[in-house]
Amino acid sequence: ALRKGSDLEKAFATAALVYNNYADPESKLSKSETKSLLQSQFWQFIQGQENKPKYQEIISSLDEESENKINFEDFMILLVSLTLMSDLLQEIKNVKTTK
Repeated sequence: ALRKGSDLEKAFATAALVYNNYADPESKLSKSETKSLLQSQFWQFIQGQENKPKYQEIISSLDEESENKINFEDFMILLVSLTLMSDLLQEIKNVKTTK
């Protein structure tokens, strides 16, 4: 199914697959699992963001001891938030592709 989709569809399908590979049987992630996933699968977007207040706020919320788990919707919001604050986003915006 991924081979026939657009680049954007493939990107979202990949995010869903990665999430599902980390998620528990209820399709949720603990905050520590979420942080681990981000550090292993999203590190280029979060590297260098450590001094930004919004990044610190997000990561601090993942460090809190809580039984609250993150569902896929919250995970996608988290990815979008981290992407929007990332320095890598500006580099990506400067890249033009030809088709």
